[in-house]
Amino acid sequence: MDPFSSSSHNLILSLVLLLFFTFRGVSGTTFTFVNRCDYTVWPGILANANSPRLDSTGFELPKQTARTFQAPTGWSGRFWARTGCSFDGSGSGSGSCTTGDCGSGQVECNGAGAAPPATLAEFTLGTGGQDFYDVSLVDGYNLPVFVEGTGGSGQCASTGCSTDLNRMCPTELRVGDGDACKSACEAFGTPEYCCSGAYATPATCSPSVYSQMFKAACPKSYSYAYDDATSTFTCTGADYTVTFCPSSPSLKSTPMTATPSQGAATAGSTPGFAYSDSGAGSGSGSATGTGTGTGTGTVPGSGSGSGEAMLADDGSWLAGLAMGDSNRAGPLSITSIALCIILSYLFL
Repeated sequence: MDPFSSSSHNLILSLVLLLFFTFRGVSGTTFTFVNRCDYTVWPGILANANSPRLDSTGFELPKQTARTFQAPTGWSGRFWARTGCSFDGSGSGSGSCTTGDCGSGQVECNGAGAAPPATLAEFTLGTGGQDFYDVSLVDGYNLPVFVEGTGGSGQCASTGCSTDLNRMCPTELRVGDGDACKSACEAFGTPEYCCSGAYATPATCSPSVYSQMFKAACPKSYSYAYDDATSTFTCTGADYTVTFCPSSPSLKSTPMTATPSQGAATAGSTPGFAYSDSGAGSGSGSATGTGTGTGTGTVPGSGSGSGEAMLADDGSWLAGLAMGDSNRAGPLSITSIALCIILSYLFL
């Protein structure tokens, strides 16, 4: 065998692998939102102060439907579902929601966060390292939320709260006719419940009887501000599905259409869940702590995630055409393939 030919094949193989993993790493993460509630929800999206906004900051998600968004590497932010919303369609800003309202008066939240109580799904996507994610009840609870990762490496545990806490919510925390359940901080506003003032450290702020109730019902979710050890999860290189009302039995095995959406092409990078919103509440931490700050990034971009999908009996996703195990493999572009072909002709 010609030793030059052998070394050329090895070089080409190395370049192909390098291109594949390089493009796989920078293409970002696909978030799929699934509504298995028996009613329409209006998810809200709040990007971290130093992260670019995604294609939408709020949208309508009818029952039995799903929608995908692309987020850049390093993105950080939170998702939640608004319920009982009414919008006039004119963009006048006169709309409102029963729970999780962001106060914009519109379907889009435009950089505003959820008014407590609201169940939050929080993410910090790694820049070549681990993603951090959690489901938080620190700002209260309005509906069940479940998060699962696919196509990643590491522990990649699923997390969330599938229990209907509204049914067991104490009277002093209950909102309306059981529409939502406040946190003790939101209900009473005292430092010992809010982990503020003299109680602003893990050593001085202990779980209350109310947060212990939340924790017993949803062991993997944040129940109070310093609940990091059993509530923060990690994964590397995954795409994520955020499901609202995951245990609704009537929607199992029901076909769902994944609506295409545009993402953001420019990455922001802020460790931890270091943002605050326009509503009250303390927010939850991550492995890197909590912080303050308002606003969102304003860097629009492109990118997409789309395809037909069906929710199988076991709750897993059957990806649509050309989606593969993970949309992160998608951006292996025509330019990259052409480069590989040219290199092959040069060295063969």
